[in-house]
Amino acid sequence: MQEKTIIDLQKIKKVFFVGIGGIGISAIARMMLLKGKEVTGSDISESGITSELKKLGADIKLGQGIELVPKDTNLIVFSIAIKKYDPEFFKKLQSLGIQILSYPEMLGVVTKDKYTIAVSGTHGKTTVTAMIAKILIDAGRDPSVIVGSLLKDYKSNFIAGKSEFFVVEACEYERSFLNIRPKILVITNIEPDHLDYYKDMADIQSAFGQLILQTGDSVVYNSNDANSHALVHEYKSNEQKNMAVDYNGYLDRVPKLSVPGEHNRVNAAATLAVADILGIKEDEAQKSLAEFSGTWRRLEKRGETKNGTIIYDDYAHHPTEIRASIQALREIYPTTNKKIIVVFQPHLYSRTKVLFNDFAKSFKGADKIFLLPIYFARETKDESISSGKLAEAICQNGDNAEAFADFGSAEKAVLELKLGSQDVFVTMGAGEAYKVADRVFKLP
Repeated sequence: MQEKTIIDLQKIKKVFFVGIGGIGISAIARMMLLKGKEVTGSDISESGITSELKKLGADIKLGQGIELVPKDTNLIVFSIAIKKYDPEFFKKLQSLGIQILSYPEMLGVVTKDKYTIAVSGTHGKTTVTAMIAKILIDAGRDPSVIVGSLLKDYKSNFIAGKSEFFVVEACEYERSFLNIRPKILVITNIEPDHLDYYKDMADIQSAFGQLILQTGDSVVYNSNDANSHALVHEYKSNEQKNMAVDYNGYLDRVPKLSVPGEHNRVNAAATLAVADILGIKEDEAQKSLAEFSGTWRRLEKRGETKNGTIIYDDYAHHPTEIRASIQALREIYPTTNKKIIVVFQPHLYSRTKVLFNDFAKSFKGADKIFLLPIYFARETKDESISSGKLAEAICQNGDNAEAFADFGSAEKAVLELKLGSQDVFVTMGAGEAYKVADRVFKLP
């Protein structure tokens, strides 16, 4: 069990955030601003997130260097990517003599004395977190919320509530979620991912098992997911005191949703299970779910062109997520009516390599797939894997895929398609695929 980080936020006046534009760390920055702290930070590029933080009063500098850290800073919060991919810079940060915490450690600090509802799993975390947040807000429970996207009704990844409830998205990468001590833990599913860090599935399950041990009251899980089912029952057999709730029992209570796809009906079932544990009336929870409109970059409909082409953007970057998103689109747009064109950017050499065969089979239902160069973040280039090789494998599985050396070439190819009212255009991936739609269709 990880030790709790000891820090008195009351005494902290000025916080510096390294990588302040990150979707998780920026939520903590918002929180600190709302608590009246002086927030400064840095990031390598500007974004909509950094622009909003500036409006709230944050002083943000472009770049990365210890010279950007004000000398009167009381606390530094950093993205965990810094420690791994820029260790020399991290050592320099440590040498400043200022208290320093990672984003996951800070998440543990701000949730320490709260009734924390943590949503974990390989897929669906963001949507389930947002669904639970909406139900609690609609029921008047006034929760605080940190989610790995932007909540559409708030255009924010953070909600400052006044009650004891705190709903958080709990990421398994590098065992980050072990900084949290939840009262209720949701496990949506457990699949192979982040294998640049974890050794194998047993290692992944050991991390989730530790989180179960740290959970105070209830573990909500899906018995149809073999890995989750096995893990929860292993810990039940070890006389865990927390209650295990199989959310499959709530599937028949899910109302008609505004968001498409079987995966979202499963997400809603998990949410109803949590609402039931918290004593929220079922009809109120169902009404709230029926009105749920989704989150930013989760199969988000961005608009329609003058020619009638419908534009979507989706964060899917794992084979299971890709399949679920295409299935959801086919639910809305049957094959006879629309063609689906996907522009996908693989995320990380390591993920693409380890899950290569699954990626090659994950685009069934799409009519054309354009692949952008792999978004490698700060990974070292791996010549053994490429979007070109993935395109070949997708074609060998009977689908129509083509890889491009750069964004410009892909954008030109999209323009040459002369898309019209019969087409649905989807940018997909955790990187920057959405920029293709921005440029080709002049989206705001």
